Amino acid sequence: MGDSPKILLKTRRFNVVEAAQSLDNGSLAERQWVEHPGAVVILPLLVGNSVCLIENFRIAVNQTLIELPAGTLEPNEPPAATAERELLEETGYRAGRIEKIHEFFMSPGILNERMHLYVATELTPGAAQREPGEQIQNLVVAWDEAMAMAMSGQIQDAKTLAALMLYDRMLHVRKDESGAYATVASALRSPGERR
Repeated sequence: MGDSPKILLKTRRFNVVEAAQSLDNGSLAERQWVEHPGAVVILPLLVGNSVCLIENFRIAVNQTLIELPAGTLEPNEPPAATAERELLEETGYRAGRIEKIHEFFMSPGILNERMHLYVATELTPGAAQREPGEQIQNLVVAWDEAMAMAMSGQIQDAKTLAALMLYDRMLHVRKDESGAYATVASALRSPGERR
């Protein structure tokens, strides 16, 4: 990278920045991207092999999308705290247990947002605390139905697709020597089935 990034646009949640990138031939190319504080996506698992999705109107695409609850990190807020806060705000559920299972970049060609994926279990229902203007409704479906919605194209949100597919794969992969998948994979089993 060449010079330090300069801010082209500053908003409440992100900045658009520009910097010169040094190329292999010695020349410079101007690059622009969205600078983002990072975010979380939460996979809320209910007893009985169900998952709590949300229906969320997104003005950028002028559609109501089926998603997992998610939200942006506040300054100095640990991702786990963001996950707990966003789960409560968007769905009304409180998690007795929340476990980070992955993190990934959302769209690194134009955006530096790092998404932290959490699985929330031992859920207690309550009233959602949605922000004014949020058009969100809970959509609780069986796990197999959620996967069918992902495969059919009914779910189009990238973070939701990534989270569902990754977790589904984890359920079918034998745990490694450290037992890394043991607690995650047990979350979909009813209490009587847990080992």
